[in-house]
Amino acid sequence: MIFNIQRYSTHDGPGIRTVVFLKGCSLGCRWCQNPESRSREKELLYDARLCLQDCNLCQQAAPEVIEKTLSGLLIFRDRIETRHIAALEHICPTLALTVCGEEKNLEEIMAVVRRDQPFYQRSSGGITLSGGEPFMAPQLAAEIFKQSHEEGIHTAVETCLHVPWHYIEPSLPYVDLFLADLKHVNDQVFKQWTDGSAKRVMENLRKLAAAGKKIIIRVPLIQGFNADKISIAAIVDFSADVLAVNDIHFLPYHTLGMNKYVLLNQPYHAPDKPLEDPELLSFAQSYAEHKGLTVTLRG
Repeated sequence: MIFNIQRYSTHDGPGIRTVVFLKGCSLGCRWCQNPESRSREKELLYDARLCLQDCNLCQQAAPEVIEKTLSGLLIFRDRIETRHIAALEHICPTLALTVCGEEKNLEEIMAVVRRDQPFYQRSSGGITLSGGEPFMAPQLAAEIFKQSHEEGIHTAVETCLHVPWHYIEPSLPYVDLFLADLKHVNDQVFKQWTDGSAKRVMENLRKLAAAGKKIIIRVPLIQGFNADKISIAAIVDFSADVLAVNDIHFLPYHTLGMNKYVLLNQPYHAPDKPLEDPELLSFAQSYAEHKGLTVTLRG
């Protein structure tokens, strides 16, 4: 189950890339900017701004779950099940209702990836699997990486590494670059904000480093969670001293994904303002450079 294939990307690995976004994640990060990626199943998104007041096609298609108010807004009265989503998938003329998630097999995905091979060759680009967590679909991930590798396409993965190691291992021979999140090294804090285990992530990072894989550490900086000097220093120390990586990216928190929670009718539990702390970012850069890392600050 995927939710997007983005071509001509320049932010998800070197060169021009095709990014395949897989649905399903093992974490519940409070600040997640792609909440539509968490579930493995198709989901219904509703944008009230596009809804036509006099239209009732969706009510006719799924009357047991959809009610329309006098003002023309939709109310979802019950749990949206797979059968409802199937009935609603192509019903809305204005796309106020859209379905996130599409089943594609290996060949369908690779057909899209192959279209841009000349761009990969000229820019040293390739394919990146993202999500969600790509390794939540370990067989498909390994098949995509293996096929791409055999066709001479550079491979990268954006991953939180919060999966059993045997989910990752089949892909190891075919992944050229791991863009790996390291959100925190304190297990208790990590658990409170992500519902996961920092120990699992760090152990998988150790195994990747021991396997000699190319790793770029990515650190989303979230106020109240890890946007402080002590947390940043601990992350940098682990990256430099234990993993011996060369590159680290700091990603200051932004709120560009907030509206997606509205579309999904889900609460948003992260800060409502972006991180604006030049002094802290300066510390992060200088400390990481002092530890011998190449630093990238991404807006």
